[in-house]
Amino acid sequence: MNSCRRIACREWRSGLNTVFSRVTAPSLCRSQATCAAPDPNTGEKPRLRAIDLAKEVQKETTNTQAAGQRTKTREAGQRTKPEAAEAAAAEIPPPLSGQQKRVMELKRFSLQLQQVHPNVLAKHLLRSVLYQDNDVVITNKPYGVPVREECGGTSISSVLPVLCKMMDGMKMKSDSQLIPCLRLEKETTGVLLLARSEKVVQHILNLHTNNQVQRKYWVVIVGVPVPSEGVIDIPIIEREVPGPRPHYKMALSPLFRVNDAGDGVTKVRAQRQAHPAVTKYKVLDSGSGCSLVELQPLTEVKHQMRVHMALALTCPILGDHKYSHSSKLAPQKLPERVLVKLGLEQSKVRHLPLHLLAQQLTLPGTKEEDISVTCPLPKYFKQTLNRLRLESSDEKDQI
Repeated sequence: MNSCRRIACREWRSGLNTVFSRVTAPSLCRSQATCAAPDPNTGEKPRLRAIDLAKEVQKETTNTQAAGQRTKTREAGQRTKPEAAEAAAAEIPPPLSGQQKRVMELKRFSLQLQQVHPNVLAKHLLRSVLYQDNDVVITNKPYGVPVREECGGTSISSVLPVLCKMMDGMKMKSDSQLIPCLRLEKETTGVLLLARSEKVVQHILNLHTNNQVQRKYWVVIVGVPVPSEGVIDIPIIEREVPGPRPHYKMALSPLFRVNDAGDGVTKVRAQRQAHPAVTKYKVLDSGSGCSLVELQPLTEVKHQMRVHMALALTCPILGDHKYSHSSKLAPQKLPERVLVKLGLEQSKVRHLPLHLLAQQLTLPGTKEEDISVTCPLPKYFKQTLNRLRLESSDEKDQI
């Protein structure tokens, strides 16, 4: 009876092993299927557990994928080696010439802060503060950013509330304010005066009316003025320039003209729309067909210094594309030797920024000492002076 049970159990086990091997055999390779040694007592092969089977299948799959990837990589590398060399050679740009580098520098400088987030401009103004007290803040205005709000773009006035918060330590409630006092054109860089209240603004305007506020500008002009020092007292008026592209420009409205004999002057009738304009000038250095000039405007008229330099002295400011031509809109025309010194061609002159710097501001302080602030030269201004070999009198004294 017992022998019959043992025979039936063996037959049941052998049948079960046969079924299990049929199900799992396709998943194993030939070497794995024959590697198991038979049991010496029963002559049967040991059964594989499900977890062991899963590990073997995963290992085999991983090895197969890795081998296939290595084969593909090796074949691709052998196949595309010449093509890769050609692609690498094509991606290397040709070296830039000196003029191309110069133009890229000018473009980058001219556009660096004109289209930025207000917070970025406010941080720049905060880092550029030259002087501050309880009444005024004096900062270094960047090039190309208007003081007053214009259509499109960011202005100094629009970011002053953010600048106030930054100066107050980002307090949620801040009653401080900053108000621009004196005119500074969009293309002008340098000292910018901001008042902390309307009362201070009115006080500064009164000082300016009585010529107690002294402002000095540095300009690089094309040509050498004769005489080297003097006062320009010619009214300025705004006129329309006809042509294919009609536009408005400021122009001279002189009170005197040369008589017919050419040996004297005759007074003419003043125009009502003309504004009195007075500018003191002094040549600091000259060379290479250009001059470094210090200007001191005694009045405040739109584009006053640019018009007096270009039309009264016939020495336009370098980079002044508006007033270098009296009857058309076109890039400034520069002499050949100036182009050589600047490392530019005439076709690239349009990228030159206006070389007009508000260099110094002096005004009476509330205490005994006056407030006097000097602005450092911007990078593009320094580069131009070095290329033209121009130096101020202070730099000459230091040498």
